[in-house]
Amino acid sequence: MTDQFSVLIVDDEEAQRISLSGFLKRRGIIVFTASGMTPALEILKNEVVDLVLTDFKMPGGSGLDLLRQTKIAWPETDVVVMTAFGRLEEAVEMMKLGAWDFLTKPIDLDILESAINRIQEKHRLTAENKILKETLTRRFQISAVVSQSPEMEAVLNLAARVANSKATVLIRGESGTGKELVAKAIHVASPRKNKPLIIMNVAAFNEGTLESELFGHEKGSFTGAIQQRMGRFEQADGGTLFIDEIGDMPMAVQVKLLRAIQFGTYERIGGNQQRQADVRIVAATHRNLEEMIKTGAFREDLFYRLNVVMIEIPPLRKRRTDIPVLADHFIRKFSEENGKKVTALSREAFDKLMKYDFPGNVRELQNLLERAVILCRGDQITTADFPANLSSKEKTENDPEDLSAGYEEKLAKFETVMIQEALRQTSGNQSAAARLLGISERHLRSRLERLGLK
Repeated sequence: MTDQFSVLIVDDEEAQRISLSGFLKRRGIIVFTASGMTPALEILKNEVVDLVLTDFKMPGGSGLDLLRQTKIAWPETDVVVMTAFGRLEEAVEMMKLGAWDFLTKPIDLDILESAINRIQEKHRLTAENKILKETLTRRFQISAVVSQSPEMEAVLNLAARVANSKATVLIRGESGTGKELVAKAIHVASPRKNKPLIIMNVAAFNEGTLESELFGHEKGSFTGAIQQRMGRFEQADGGTLFIDEIGDMPMAVQVKLLRAIQFGTYERIGGNQQRQADVRIVAATHRNLEEMIKTGAFREDLFYRLNVVMIEIPPLRKRRTDIPVLADHFIRKFSEENGKKVTALSREAFDKLMKYDFPGNVRELQNLLERAVILCRGDQITTADFPANLSSKEKTENDPEDLSAGYEEKLAKFETVMIQEALRQTSGNQSAAARLLGISERHLRSRLERLGLK
């Protein structure tokens, strides 16, 4: 038995308290004693007690009274009631009030020890489950999002700050940038983390089924409605509803979603009962909602309801410093999943990734590296493991004839690539990199600081 386990013995008979106290202390248990309910409650207020072992009949309040107050104020504390009578009616009442067990007097010490062992085991399992839940929570926390770029650091900083609020969040960004991952991180870091996170992709449903999927329907409300169905909004009660690709939502459904967000009320299709749900909405889109508002394809009032806090996730081509850490993460992940021993990228393969624009963003990088790990014959991914058409899609931002970016932006990108290559060739030695570039080390440090390079 662990010395961290503590028992409060409550009995008006001093001899009983002394006897039980000695028995428990010899087994390494911390023991508190009280002669009645009033002093027992004082001990419970001031000490950590795992188990209350109380007599049934006492002056100033019965064991049932103490049981009732203990379970209300300290629900995690277990209670075992000792009784000299052991009537069935009393036992039933004790169990209804939450007693772990009841023992008849005179107390059989072997039975008492067995009961305490079971309670200790329950406490151990509860503690292990708590640790497991915390571990699973950390796996999806904001800090678990793989990145090192200042652009993503700003995104995650904003997500962490908004997580504890009730505010509706609109996540914007191109397909594959990780909008769902950020939504999950917001939910898990919020006070709603123990309630459901329901995920719904609007693009996966046609207009006829979308409203039913979102708000549910009653049996017989339309052809094929053979039974009552609970919608995603109702499933998310107390938690978070993540609506992906909300820009694809038809106007008719937008009206009903707006009402649900404003008042927390909705109706199932075919029903006339106003239902309520406490739901936090996190929405995401890759579309330009402002342009859709101008063309009448998206409601302006819904946009402002959703856009209480807006999080913009930059595309991968705008945060290339994330490519190395993401690549390392995916290589380790897919090597483990496929029983391979791939550990790195060859120099040529790394250069090709850094020059590629990734129109599909992080999702495309993930798929590309999963394929490469599977095809790789050695411990290093080479360019032969990439699709043949990858080079045709390489970025053109350093092409002087490509004027899609402004002068300063293009110059900064070109300078960044030069400095990174010089540092790579000199294994990060700034003095050697400066000599390779033909500039002073002080000039190099100044450029590193200005360009935001580590």
